[in-house]
Amino acid sequence: MKAKKIASSLALFLIISILTINNSCSERNETVSCFPNSTVSVQLNLSLPLYYKLQNVGSWVYVNEVGAGTRGLIVVRTTTGFKVYDRNAPHICPDKDTTLEVKNDTSVYCPKDGSQWILITGQPTDNSVAKIAPKTYGYSYNATSNILDIYN
Repeated sequence: MKAKKIASSLALFLIISILTINNSCSERNETVSCFPNSTVSVQLNLSLPLYYKLQNVGSWVYVNEVGAGTRGLIVVRTTTGFKVYDRNAPHICPDKDTTLEVKNDTSVYCPKDGSQWILITGQPTDNSVAKIAPKTYGYSYNATSNILDIYN
């Protein structure tokens, strides 16, 4: 009788463990587990010279203000609005060479392993080591005031 209780308790424990492991892996689709979590809350006035480039589709800027995460942001103007990428590589743990950069005004590049993503879409390129896109953040844009609010 005692052996049956131990066996059923062990079986229940294994089932719960497997479900927990499966759920935790599926929640990490966007980044690696060591990706730094920080508050992102930035307001950009696109009328200022520093951000004036963002008035043109295909243009981009680095944002390194307070509230722009641990390594800053890459903001890109697209045909439908904006893309806001975290500069931490999404596929490897932070290190000295894992800050994402814009390369040739067409791609986002990780100096650590050479991974690349298409700047406008965030999709990995064919030669990219990474198979997940850079982490993105939400935004709201007021065309009247030319203010872009970025947040997570």
